[in-house]
Amino acid sequence: MTDTADTGETAAAPQQGSPAEVFRVFLRLGLTSFGGPVAHLGYFRDELVQRRKWIDEAGYADLVALCQFLPGPASSQVGFALGLLRGRGLLGGLAAWCGFTLPSAILLCALALGAAAVTGPVAAGVLHGLKLVAVAVVAQAVWGMARSLTPDRPRAGIALAAVAIAVFASGSLGQIGAIVLGAVAGLWLCRDGGPAPAGRLHVPVSRRGGAVALALFAALFLAVPALAAATGAQGLALFDALYRSGALVFGGGHVVLPLLQAELVPPGWVSNEAFLEGYGLAQAVPGPLFTFAAWLGAVMGPAPNGIAGAAIALAAIFLPGLLLLYGALPYWDALRRRPGAQSAMRGANAAVVGILGAALYSPVWTSAVLAPPDFALALAGFLALTVWQAPPWTVVLGLAAAGAVLPMIWG
Repeated sequence: MTDTADTGETAAAPQQGSPAEVFRVFLRLGLTSFGGPVAHLGYFRDELVQRRKWIDEAGYADLVALCQFLPGPASSQVGFALGLLRGRGLLGGLAAWCGFTLPSAILLCALALGAAAVTGPVAAGVLHGLKLVAVAVVAQAVWGMARSLTPDRPRAGIALAAVAIAVFASGSLGQIGAIVLGAVAGLWLCRDGGPAPAGRLHVPVSRRGGAVALALFAALFLAVPALAAATGAQGLALFDALYRSGALVFGGGHVVLPLLQAELVPPGWVSNEAFLEGYGLAQAVPGPLFTFAAWLGAVMGPAPNGIAGAAIALAAIFLPGLLLLYGALPYWDALRRRPGAQSAMRGANAAVVGILGAALYSPVWTSAVLAPPDFALALAGFLALTVWQAPPWTVVLGLAAAGAVLPMIWG
């Protein structure tokens, strides 16, 4: 995108596609995006920013920063927003969510309904190979975003400070604090950053639509617990437990697991053994970790369970984050176009780079690179993505296969 003169004009909108196109692209991402939310952001950037040019680098970083502020699964929220932008509104957003979410949700539901769980040393090796994929993908994302979003000393310094904050104040509060402090620093240090790096996001959401989404979020948060208590309906109680978990978690992914366990295991709805088994399987499937909710809804003791329980749990855990994002987007674009907001966003974008850099080390690197051969495989994947421009799915297959074979060679 290019900036416009101060004449009231807006930058040209990105070429729009269709919900069907959005679904096809995100279905492929949903089938191949291993490695957790940080890796998903890397996959999205490679496929939709670099390859397909659906949005520019700065606009993508703005969406990432917004989704880091909001409760819910950040990578799914970014995907939903990209679907809104490309697919002409809500249908495009829903198409992106369905394509990215349903593959892992269906697989986990099928496993919960009795499909044989994959176990043994080969399966463990494949899982380890997928963790090495995450190292390569996140490293590629950090490298590319650092080159475009931290091009000068002030923004490089903000990114470095964000790394320190994320390391010493771990958890979602540290991430949010790093972005907030990055934005404040940007007001002072990034005033001379040149023209705004992106024009309008052209979000196809009206302010009235955003207000309705925010009101619906609040109504469900307040009303469903009362309705569940008044009626004693297990379906409403299940929806309430999952909805509150999705509404109260910042950072997504692994952060939601203790909330889910506290909601579902003590009442006896799900055994602790089944909970941990599903959590282990969720690591081995592509797509968002929040699809673990489909497993929980399917294995639940009291009805509704099975397919109906999986559908209720899946919708409930994603809905609050998507409603909040839909409600915030119309106001976000107007804010980010102000000169002060542009300076703040330069600082916030630099902080996002630092947060991704910290995540590259922990948990991505520390959980995957355990021996010298792991480092060699992760480096090979990084070079394949950055130098040879290999499609991400080929790196997924190659490192998964190498992870299965490596224990036989290295021991």
